[in-house]
Amino acid sequence: MIQITLPDKSVKEFSEAVNGYEIAKSISPRLAKDVLSVSVNGQVWDLTREISEDANVKLYTWEDREGKETFWHSSAHLMAEAIEFFYPGTKFGIGPTVDTGFYYDVDLPEGKQLSEKELQKIEQKMLELARQKNDIVRSEISKEDALEMFKQKDDELKLELISELEDGTISLYNQGNFTDLCRGPHLPNTSYIKAIKLTSIAGAYWRGDEHNKMLTRVYGVTFPKQKMLQEYLEMVEEAKKRDHRKVGKEMELFGFSEAVGQGLPLWLPKGTQLRMQLEDFLKKVQKKYDYDQVMTPHIGDVKLYKTSGHYEKYGKDSFQPISTPAEGEEYLLKPMNCPHHCEIYKWKPRSYKDLPIRMAEFGTVYRYEMSGELHGLTRVRGFTQDDAHIFCRPDQLKDEFKKVIDIIFIIFKALDFENYTAQISLRDPDNPAKYIGSKENWDKAEQAIIEACEEKGLNTITELGEAAFYGPKLDFMIKDALGRSWQLGTIQVDYNLPERFQLEYIGADDNRHRPVMIHRAPFGSMERFVAVLIEHTAGKFPLWLTPEQAVVLPISEKYNDYAKKVSNFLNISDIRTVVDDRNEKIGRKIRDNELKRIPYLLIVGEKEAETETVSVRRQGEGDKGTMKNSEFADFIVKEVRDQLSGLYN
Repeated sequence: MIQITLPDKSVKEFSEAVNGYEIAKSISPRLAKDVLSVSVNGQVWDLTREISEDANVKLYTWEDREGKETFWHSSAHLMAEAIEFFYPGTKFGIGPTVDTGFYYDVDLPEGKQLSEKELQKIEQKMLELARQKNDIVRSEISKEDALEMFKQKDDELKLELISELEDGTISLYNQGNFTDLCRGPHLPNTSYIKAIKLTSIAGAYWRGDEHNKMLTRVYGVTFPKQKMLQEYLEMVEEAKKRDHRKVGKEMELFGFSEAVGQGLPLWLPKGTQLRMQLEDFLKKVQKKYDYDQVMTPHIGDVKLYKTSGHYEKYGKDSFQPISTPAEGEEYLLKPMNCPHHCEIYKWKPRSYKDLPIRMAEFGTVYRYEMSGELHGLTRVRGFTQDDAHIFCRPDQLKDEFKKVIDIIFIIFKALDFENYTAQISLRDPDNPAKYIGSKENWDKAEQAIIEACEEKGLNTITELGEAAFYGPKLDFMIKDALGRSWQLGTIQVDYNLPERFQLEYIGADDNRHRPVMIHRAPFGSMERFVAVLIEHTAGKFPLWLTPEQAVVLPISEKYNDYAKKVSNFLNISDIRTVVDDRNEKIGRKIRDNELKRIPYLLIVGEKEAETETVSVRRQGEGDKGTMKNSEFADFIVKEVRDQLSGLYN
């Protein structure tokens, strides 16, 4: 008998070899209809692939990331088949899945080009091929035969990929008239794909190397139901309206300058105010948890990052060293804050009574990103992390870890992030070379995270291979107002940097001991966090956070002085207020300032000037009546206090 163990630890027995589809069918007909792929002992397989011995099995549907990846991986092959139909002789590079769909890099025959207007005919061909219900069949051949096969096709792209694979069997997948090199997994057949949208075309250097040939990259997305595609397209349109680059420009928050350089954002006064509000908020929370603020340089000696291991792992992604020939020194623009904090810890001897030591810094770091990868604030070359490092005794680790979880929950509550998943990111047991440090320390770190999450009652998922190179971590995956997932908030346990930097404290036994290090960044990077926050709120921030809480709109120039008087009074009351005294009609002023997402519009004219009042208009809600200036100030202060109630206590 073959024993199949499911995630709930229940066991199903089969008298002979079985596949994922048959396992799903034995559970329920509905599951058999929805299942897309199967995990066998941690590896994702085709549903039709035979399982011939005892195994731990998990079934994936569209609701699972692995299910979507299988669906979109098969869709990339379907798109390649359609492209080959219209452009025989096309050479195919790689066709991976991405967060929302897939792409394929293709080398079209000489003289052929693919334009946006031709995507629709490829979509139609894909639908035609999908309806043929062609089986997607896996086969295995030797590396030698694979090289010969693609040599016959004169496909140097695939030959390059195959030549780098280890000797042994290589998997191919075939559907209809199309065969491709691929490790899988794939859908059982093409009929699962019911709705298709090819979204864009871009140029892409082969394997991301600007010295290689430029290929055509075709992006697409597919769904098992037409209704899902329609909902997705509506979401895309809404996302365009919320795009942080568009909203940031309308609200005058940030910008970029070619003269300054790519991927280096310039924070305008209103954007700077927004960042300062976020920083002040977190500083108050950190004060409650006894953090000390520190500051470190923007550069560091290369040897510092070699000691930490960052240079070996990320040296290629850093800006190249700054040399000082006269002194024979080499410096890097700081890619990480943690090595600097380790040196602060070493500044003086530490006792077990001193621990935990909690250091926090809004530290700007620099990473070299290819220009083609840059995207607004979400992918930049210089960014500020809300970084902190906790140095504690092993017996303090779990409690300190749980306190960081508490801080992250305070932030989520303040910013109305309600839909999240806690992901425990562990090392890949099959690839130990990716990580530094001993197995013993990794085991202790992973166990501490798992126990802390259990004690906090978190619903978690576990992902193997997603740990940082120096330690496991807990990542919080947030869903925004459009249902998109973002990684915000991370906590990492690290036994390795204290070892590399030889950090010590004197224990109660008068012996030297190593502290444990916790890395944490609730926002992650300020740039990326602001981008996510803009798109989540469409720029309509909570009142406590918004750069300008009120704008005074005089109905004519005669009331400009009174408008400034109101603004001064409110600013003295710590209400961020501006005056729009342009020579424009009041209707135009209202429209323009609503576009800037200013929460309160205060209209003043003859009546208001005589009675020391303002006519209040709330963004998106309309008129709120007339209030005395002091009454409005009290109203705003109460609203802000209610929004932050209990968060600092």
